[in-house]
Amino acid sequence: MSFVADLRVVLRGRDFRRLFSTRLVSQFSDGIFQFGVTGFAFFSPESQTTAFEVAAGLAVLLLPYSVLGPFVGVFIDRWSRRQILVVAPFIRGMLLLLAAGLVAADVPDPWFYAAALAVLGVNRFFLAALGASLPHVVPPERLISANAVVPTSGTVATFVGAGLGFLLREIFGGTDFGVALLLVTSGVVFTMSALVARTMDRQLLGPWPDPNRPQARQALRNVVTGLTDGAKHLVRHRVAAATMGAMATHRFLFGMCTALGIILYRNYFTDGDADAALRGVGLVVVAAGVGTALAVVITPYATERFGIERWVQIALVAAGVLTAALVLPFQEWGLPVAGFVLGLAGQSVKICADTTVQRDVEDIYRGRAFSIYDMLFNGMYVLAAALSAAILPANGKSYLAVVIISLGYPLAALAYRTITTRSRAEAV
Repeated sequence: MSFVADLRVVLRGRDFRRLFSTRLVSQFSDGIFQFGVTGFAFFSPESQTTAFEVAAGLAVLLLPYSVLGPFVGVFIDRWSRRQILVVAPFIRGMLLLLAAGLVAADVPDPWFYAAALAVLGVNRFFLAALGASLPHVVPPERLISANAVVPTSGTVATFVGAGLGFLLREIFGGTDFGVALLLVTSGVVFTMSALVARTMDRQLLGPWPDPNRPQARQALRNVVTGLTDGAKHLVRHRVAAATMGAMATHRFLFGMCTALGIILYRNYFTDGDADAALRGVGLVVVAAGVGTALAVVITPYATERFGIERWVQIALVAAGVLTAALVLPFQEWGLPVAGFVLGLAGQSVKICADTTVQRDVEDIYRGRAFSIYDMLFNGMYVLAAALSAAILPANGKSYLAVVIISLGYPLAALAYRTITTRSRAEAV
């Protein structure tokens, strides 16, 4: 089915429409929030942006998803999910008001980052509750269609929210007070998602009572054991593990590209003009978003034509070759085009990884496999930013970084091909 056809199918359900609307409003608010944090961390007119600050900012945005991700399910399976969707936006709204107050009062940055981490921690619970609720509002025969449209639509809503954040910044200004107004706006919009969620019945989204469910403390201990078992299971399913590894490698290299691009725009292309730098990075983000959306359309046809394994290799090699060609001249025009290429290639690899894990991993291990997947998806990005902080010069113009990125992609493709070929040979 195409994306539009899948969307038409699942939108027929009233409860799905309500849950879907809750997600769209919340992720739209996320886009405003992430743009506000990004502008404050990397494009404040009053400060210079260093590679270390980029690494710290990306860690704030992503570490809650890496660290909390595997553990939130313990509580999502015990607390009313509908109530989480109603209460969490108000808690997040209060935290955003606190963060806005800290920014407006010009307190030291670590206090703001602590508040932002708390906001994102609450958001991790909210998104996990949304994901766990989906099977309660979609018939089993339509669940695949729902899984096909929900993540893509949420990503689009986040991009649209970031676009509104950009426009609001032009109105509010790039000062601390302007950032504070952005955070308040995000909090108000996110609170609206609670009003949508409140239209659903309190018992609709589960979880159902289970007398055999272990105590929360025991369940938390089981998470660590479960992740270990999931990793062992993945080792025995090498094609799924290799595809997940290809996705993780892309996230690492894409994280390096992100840090490189931010520093180049902030300190090399624009001579320290924060507003011009933000516009440049905004153009790269838009181009990457277009590439990501195009991958959703192209990948089903490409995998049918070439197969998943060959398409992953094509995407990785193309990403490396084109990144070298577009970025090594260190011309401003090359970065938006590179963003489009990496958005297309990266989303193609991610779709293939999602499909391979769902196809090859046994159902009893699938949840744990995706927990490992989420940790890699965000953790590798933060790790790349940390490496970038160590190797990038003050102006961002680093041939070493571009060479690492350009060679890393084809080397990942070679490793992926070696593992998958050997796995097929042993299976014969």
